[in-house]
Amino acid sequence: MRTPLVVGNWKMHGGLAEARELASGVRDGLKRPRGVEVALCPPFTALPAVAEVLAGSPIGWGAQNCHWEDTGAFTGEIAPGMLAELGCRFVILGHSERRHLFRETDDDIARKVAAALRHGLQPLLCVGETAEERRQGLTFTVVEGQLRAGWAGLGADEIARSVLAYEPVWAIGTGVNATPAQAAEVHGYLRGLVSELASKETAQSLRILYGGSVKPDNAAELTQQPDIDGALVGGASLQAQGFITIAKKSASRGGSSKE
Repeated sequence: MRTPLVVGNWKMHGGLAEARELASGVRDGLKRPRGVEVALCPPFTALPAVAEVLAGSPIGWGAQNCHWEDTGAFTGEIAPGMLAELGCRFVILGHSERRHLFRETDDDIARKVAAALRHGLQPLLCVGETAEERRQGLTFTVVEGQLRAGWAGLGADEIARSVLAYEPVWAIGTGVNATPAQAAEVHGYLRGLVSELASKETAQSLRILYGGSVKPDNAAELTQQPDIDGALVGGASLQAQGFITIAKKSASRGGSSKE
């Protein structure tokens, strides 16, 4: 059985004091999580502070992006090896905000995924359609294209070390989440693609998260769907108690989680 994973994407929020306080709150509220894995992805500047707070706890940490080169003249960028040095386990790649606001291409994202894997990081590849693409009936076409491109050139063993996140763009930060049925339909389609691109065994073990206005009051209903293996949480991850509630409701397919 796949252990659900709940990841907090803090985006561009939190100075050092705020980051320490939030990470401490999550750590103290999830001292012994059962049936769920939890990780926090703060801004780059807060990573050392968050790592210090979470060290020795069951909660992991990761980054929100990385470059595809190990070193070089790339002003303002962060190499995957730098993240590994900070103890990061995860790195979020291909988030819709990176694709749409910063014009990252499928090729950019594929190179980042491969680089992350080379450095022992677990890439969390995001895919998702816009509202217009859904209206045109292109949801499956879009997510399949993003998935195939993002994993281009990877072997089955590399795919197995990845995580997927379905984040419908129309649901991110809007307060309108996909219904459990809508999300489950896309997750099932993605799992079928994983089977084709890697193997049936990989498809059964790989975690596919849902992201897009996940809140404490809808987390259980979403993560009880058989192909939804947790959540990538944006705004709601900035409040410790709400994020803790989401993690607990996501445990063991929406079952209970003891501290």
